[in-house]
Amino acid sequence: MALTPRRPAAAPVPPIEVQASARQRMGMSPAEFLRDYWQKRPLLIRGAFADLPCPITPEDLAGLACEEGALARLVLHDRRRDHYALETGPFPEERFAQLSERDWSLLVQDVDKWDADVAALRAHYGFLPRWRIDDIMISYAVPGGSVGPHVDQYDVFLMQGLGERRWQIDVDPAAPKAFREGAQLRLLKDFTPSHEWLLGPGDVLYLPPGVPHHGVAETPCLTLSLGMRAPSVNELVTDLADELAANLGEEARYADPDLAPANDIAEIDTAALQRVRTALAPLLAMDDAALMHWFGRFISGYRNAGTPQPGPRLPSRAKLESALDDGGCLHWHPFSRSAWGRAGRGAVLFVHGHAHPCSQAGARRLARGDALASADWAALKPLDRDTAWALVQAGQLVLQTARKPRSR
Repeated sequence: MALTPRRPAAAPVPPIEVQASARQRMGMSPAEFLRDYWQKRPLLIRGAFADLPCPITPEDLAGLACEEGALARLVLHDRRRDHYALETGPFPEERFAQLSERDWSLLVQDVDKWDADVAALRAHYGFLPRWRIDDIMISYAVPGGSVGPHVDQYDVFLMQGLGERRWQIDVDPAAPKAFREGAQLRLLKDFTPSHEWLLGPGDVLYLPPGVPHHGVAETPCLTLSLGMRAPSVNELVTDLADELAANLGEEARYADPDLAPANDIAEIDTAALQRVRTALAPLLAMDDAALMHWFGRFISGYRNAGTPQPGPRLPSRAKLESALDDGGCLHWHPFSRSAWGRAGRGAVLFVHGHAHPCSQAGARRLARGDALASADWAALKPLDRDTAWALVQAGQLVLQTARKPRSR
């Protein structure tokens, strides 16, 4: 009798819901999360931030939405018609007094650039490359408030800060992704949830790109959304093409010194196509150094919320170093973005779309984003101090002098 080989047992599917602990906020190690969930499947983490207070109040969020330069939106839902209306800020204070007690949401992007307590949440995701993190958007919603069923093309961690919000998701890879026609928001035309949960303070829902989801406030609530930077291939190609084109002279052209008599004067033959490939070859053969130089500048400048500017009273370098010796510190501007890459034995520090030479140790220290005190400045190599000084002049690093004690 012939024996039928036994099929290997299928690997168990990781759970979609886990319980966090004080030691493991993700409910598992970062390596397990990245292996089993990152850009693969959703995960609900109960109690991930149960021990932390919400870093912002609804009143503070509304105040920020009134500030010039803040990226704020109001979404109002007409339940009878299932219609969503969009208003963009900044808003006058009286606008909030005009709103009803149901069915609206306030969303403010880049709150981490405005509020240090909100920005501190990013440290809990230190297992992810910092240059991949985009911003923390915060939404406040009254009961029934929602932005409608939609899909994001980037990873997102939805952290419940206050109140309760009901989340529905659809994990079906074949879920329809068509949008409603004529809507102000990119809302899904059809949405059939496969999972549903009620999230309370401290709970976190992770969603990889492309998962349809819909959140509705059950009570007045704050949700903090940590979104990742995910430029489209279209954006990458367009920016890279601009970079390459800027370095090409007029003398670089299509050429055909090997041209033979044409069999058909209207045909683009294989020899012509090969000449096109030859003309484009230098562009398609970027080495790692050139690719790093372009991508570092691109990703550190991608979707910036604002551009730092030097203050009106920029100190001289000597006064800067004296202020540091007196207890001052250099802090990064909230809108600054930084990353670094190796360049042979040295390094390149990328800040806000610009490249700066550094040692590897200096680039690593500066790109951490921590404040620089006198000892940190002294520990930098001369090249790195020159770069840091250039960043001060550009407004990326800001001097904060030490407070002098009041005389009695």
